[in-house]
Amino acid sequence: MNYSFSGQEKVFSPQLVYYKDIIEQNISRMAEIAGDPKRLWPHVKTHKMAEMVKLQLAKGIRHFKCATIAEAQMCAEAGAEALLLAYPLVGPNLGRFLTLCQRYPGTVCYAMSDNTEQAALMGKAALEAGTELLLMMDVDIGQHRTGVPLDDVVGTYRSWAALPGVRMCGLHCYDGHRHEQNYAQRLALVEETDKQILAIKEALQCGLVILGGTPSFPCHAALTEEALSPGTCVVQDADYQRMYPDMPFTPGAAVLTRVISRPGRQEFTLDMGTKAVASDPAVKAVIAGMEYAETVLHNEEHWVVRVPEEHIADIPPIGAILFAVPSHICPTTALYPSVPVIENGGIIGEWTVTARNRCIGI
Repeated sequence: MNYSFSGQEKVFSPQLVYYKDIIEQNISRMAEIAGDPKRLWPHVKTHKMAEMVKLQLAKGIRHFKCATIAEAQMCAEAGAEALLLAYPLVGPNLGRFLTLCQRYPGTVCYAMSDNTEQAALMGKAALEAGTELLLMMDVDIGQHRTGVPLDDVVGTYRSWAALPGVRMCGLHCYDGHRHEQNYAQRLALVEETDKQILAIKEALQCGLVILGGTPSFPCHAALTEEALSPGTCVVQDADYQRMYPDMPFTPGAAVLTRVISRPGRQEFTLDMGTKAVASDPAVKAVIAGMEYAETVLHNEEHWVVRVPEEHIADIPPIGAILFAVPSHICPTTALYPSVPVIENGGIIGEWTVTARNRCIGI
């Protein structure tokens, strides 16, 4: 993939860059897999950008999933019809969420919980604010990070339905542990879980069920008619492209970086340290066109890579521009206050990473 563009020589490095035409293709492919864009609740943590929400709204996507109050406010201000704050509300965030609901009456705002005592506190706070809390139950379907265990869902859900100030609205079922690279294996495991979820839905006669993450949402889409919540594939990154070849998404972001040193015969250094790209994967990024390059050292401001003997002649000169596709795009985007946007080979503007800050008004 060639990420070069006109005017790149004027861009400071390191700098994350978004490619609008690629991202629009990814959004369209996501909607095609879902069968109907209205089924989608894409997670905005991947990009945290109001412009990205608007792009998806233009494609018929009306609902979004968020991890922070700032992300939720961003979605409401962009015109989302509904949003789910898929993160437990504790401390001052409960009051902030109720303020959000009151400030944006045109957006249906759902909260989420997995704890009876906290759900009761949420209902009490809603009553004190003169409103009713729309609540989704977070269901643990195997990741064991948050969520009510499957065996406890029916009884707990029914008890929550009696809580003052709470209106139960459905189930949130995120399977972030579904990382099987073989599609058939992933599908079989998702099918087993979906049968349990659909049986619970029938028993409760609850309305909304939101299923899956990026790797699993094509499986849920094929097996059910429920709502779907992919995230990463809207932009896509190097790890997901490598791990899930069955998914037709292209990385739509890259870090523009420059060669700053030549410390060895087979090594060169880039100005793209861990402050410029997510540090959580073992392989931080893949250099476009030099996929064979391997990391020697990755510090805060330096990335030293080594190429095989047969590729020594490919090492670019000091000052040369390269593009590195992040292995994990979500935390990489959050490192930048804004990103230049490329379309048809040129810069068309700059998008603010709106919800990078934890507070944008509420």
